[in-house]
Amino acid sequence: MKKPTHKIYRTTNWPAYNRALINRGNVAIWFDPKTQWYVQPQGKHGRNQTYSDSAIQCCLMIKSLFRLSLRMVTGFVQSLIKLCGLDWTAPDYSTLCRRQKHIDVSINYQKSNDGLHLLVDSTGLKFLGEAEWKRKKHQPEYRRQWRKLHIGIDAETLQILAVQLTTNNVSDSQVLGDLLDQIPQGEQIDAVYTDGAYDTKQCRQVIADRQAHAVIPPRKNAKPWKDTKAHTQERNELLRTVKRLGRTLWKKWSGYHRRSLVETKMYCIKLLGDKLNARKFDSQVNEIHARVAVLNKFTELGQPHIQIVT
Repeated sequence: MKKPTHKIYRTTNWPAYNRALINRGNVAIWFDPKTQWYVQPQGKHGRNQTYSDSAIQCCLMIKSLFRLSLRMVTGFVQSLIKLCGLDWTAPDYSTLCRRQKHIDVSINYQKSNDGLHLLVDSTGLKFLGEAEWKRKKHQPEYRRQWRKLHIGIDAETLQILAVQLTTNNVSDSQVLGDLLDQIPQGEQIDAVYTDGAYDTKQCRQVIADRQAHAVIPPRKNAKPWKDTKAHTQERNELLRTVKRLGRTLWKKWSGYHRRSLVETKMYCIKLLGDKLNARKFDSQVNEIHARVAVLNKFTELGQPHIQIVT
């Protein structure tokens, strides 16, 4: 029996994608002269904030992109402002530290042209504990702590639409409803792609509530469910199909392999740092949101259009 031939892919918009990759290194893309850098007076008693949320978010995004400390961010942003010819001042490190806990980071994304195909995945991020070399040489200690990151991306635009950071004792299935709630109700979701950890009645119910199709492989020890709900019957039929045809054929037929795109996006997040620098949970959430905003900005600049040659 001959081995299947590997498919050959070709990028059809290489000149445009090449320009997008170059623009990712352009520091001027983070500074728009039309940005409201300072807070407008509101006429209230007490001292007003000096810098707007947009200014703080810009600094946090640069901090995540270049892996800088808060003091270094102040000097780096001030130098960039000077190079861009703007008459702004950079927030000091104490302001960034204080505002990072409470700022509502804005994550922009492009809406898909057709129905949304949402790809969901999760991973762990360490924020406390020794490095891997020390752990290997001197055995692990018990003070290593982790956070769990859950994201949902658009299969068409490859931008992150939903993000949730939890403690490591929260299961994947508990967070899916929160991820779907971050998608506006007016935006149609056609399908949700997840791995077998989301094969629960709760997950399939929240997907059915959004009138979406669940592309979730049953677990290896899965048993038929006994209730008569529509999503239960669909899952039982899927279980019979997988047992009869095999998982490999079902994954190819259902398009399940496109879920690898979200795993690639998770890798991109870890390229910005596989460890959280903040110590407080609220600051860790905004640290992750800043990374997501950076990646969505990069994706907005341009993505490759790939087609199969053979």
